[in-house]
Amino acid sequence: MSFDLHNLGNLLVVYGINVLGAVAIAAIGWWTAGLFERLTRRALMSIAHMDATVGVFLASLAYYGVLVLTFVLILQVIGVQATSLVAVLGAASLAIGLALQGTLSNMAAGVMLLLFRPFHLGDSIEVGGKSGTVKNLNLFMTELASGDNVQVLIPNGQVWGTAITNLSAYSTRIVSIKFPVPYGKNLQAISGRLQDYLESDRRVLPSPSPSITVSSLTNTGIEISVQAWTASAEAGPVRAEFAQRVLEVVQEPELSAAAE
Repeated sequence: MSFDLHNLGNLLVVYGINVLGAVAIAAIGWWTAGLFERLTRRALMSIAHMDATVGVFLASLAYYGVLVLTFVLILQVIGVQATSLVAVLGAASLAIGLALQGTLSNMAAGVMLLLFRPFHLGDSIEVGGKSGTVKNLNLFMTELASGDNVQVLIPNGQVWGTAITNLSAYSTRIVSIKFPVPYGKNLQAISGRLQDYLESDRRVLPSPSPSITVSSLTNTGIEISVQAWTASAEAGPVRAEFAQRVLEVVQEPELSAAAE
C-alpha cells in the first residue's frame, strides 16, 4: 500500500495552519473576554444609580458571551461549517442539557437573583449555612467573604433555593442580650447603671428607647433581657462593648444587695 506523500504533506500543512489559527483565536478570545468584562463593568458603574450587583452580573454575562463567540470562531477555523454546527448543537442539545442540568440551574438561579435582588454587593448575609459579606455575583457562583476574610463560593442554585438572611437589608437593627444576675446583687442599681450606659452611647437610638426587663428566674440568679436599637453597621460593636460593660457592672462588689 503506497501513500501519497505530497497530498499527506498538504493536509498536514492545511490542518496545521488551522490548528495554529484556532490556538491563536482561543488566546486572543480569552484575553478579549477579560478586557471586555472590565470595560463593561467600568462603563456600567459610571452610570448614575447603577446597582453594583447588576453591573457585576452583566459584566460576567458579557465575558461568557465573548467566550461563546470565540468557540464558534474556532469551530469555523478548524472546518466545522455553521450549518453543520447548528445541526450538531440541535442533536446534542438534550444530552448537553441533561449533562449540564446543574450548571444550567445555577445560571437560571443567577438570573433570578439578579431580577429580584435579595442582596447587593457589600451586604452581610447568611445563606446555606454560610455567612459573610457579598463580594461578587456571576452566572454560576455567589462569592462571600467570611468574618475572617476567607473566600466562600456558593453555587447560585443553592443560594436561590434556600432561605436568605440579609443582615444589611434594613438601616437599623435591634441588639438583644440576656445575662444572669446572681441572687444577692442589687438588681435595681445594676439596671440603672446599664440604662445610663445605653442612653449615653450615641450609637444607641433614643427611639425606640432601650429597655431592661426581667426575663426569667433560674436556680443561680435572675435573667435580665436588654434590647436596644442601633444602625445595622453598628450592631456588632454595640453588642460586644455592651456585653463587656455588663460583665464589669455585675462584678462590682458595691452593687450587692447589702449595699442598698
